[in-house]
Amino acid sequence: MINSVRNTVLSIINKNNYGYISPSDFNLFAKQAQLDIFDEYFIRYNQQINEENARLSGTGYADIKKGYEEVIDIFSITSFLTQQTQNVYFLPSASTTGSDYYLLNKVLCFSGGVLKGEAEKVSHSKITLLNSSLLTAPSTVYPAYTQEVNAITVFPNTFNQVNDVQSQYIRYPKDPKWTYVTLYGGEPLFDQSQADFQDFELPIDDVNNLVAKILQYAGVSIREADVFQFGQAQEQQQNQTNI
Repeated sequence: MINSVRNTVLSIINKNNYGYISPSDFNLFAKQAQLDIFDEYFIRYNQQINEENARLSGTGYADIKKGYEEVIDIFSITSFLTQQTQNVYFLPSASTTGSDYYLLNKVLCFSGGVLKGEAEKVSHSKITLLNSSLLTAPSTVYPAYTQEVNAITVFPNTFNQVNDVQSQYIRYPKDPKWTYVTLYGGEPLFDQSQADFQDFELPIDDVNNLVAKILQYAGVSIREADVFQFGQAQEQQQNQTNI
């Protein structure tokens, strides 16, 4: 996928005499373009949820929501949280989980290795109010948690063992990297066998959007629809050549 994207980017640049993008610049632009689209999935998904809650979307939008969920699920990681002290647990991070943490999705509570329930996120003021009464205080079956910058506090505080709290969180996509070998004369040739090769992690449907955003970062103003039209023209030209 990444090689196809780069070839399209270079073709558009060459066709319009915009200059040249080096492999290092392409990788830099590709990383930012992927992050932009990644963020857009969450923005659109949240908009869809808000419309559903406001009953502004019809049944035809269910497939759109499902599509967003399928993409987001690619980046979903399940991992037990590292305990800081008693019922306080570190949020996922590169240092605690080995993955690039983006946002927390769910918190699951266990006791003796048995899942008790999903914890509800509440504010610090609300947890104080809840804990003021035995009727409303979080329980083993209905746990809750508050979130700080780098950690969460789980209630009730009987969840205080190493493997009592598990998170389902979303990680950032891995940085794409177009790798190559240098031919005689200095021309780079795509080589995905390199150890640091990394393809895009977005769906194939995002190819045109990636191309458009990479070109924009390179200083070329172009719309996704124009990229699609360019691709169609290139395909037609190739088909005619093969006849």
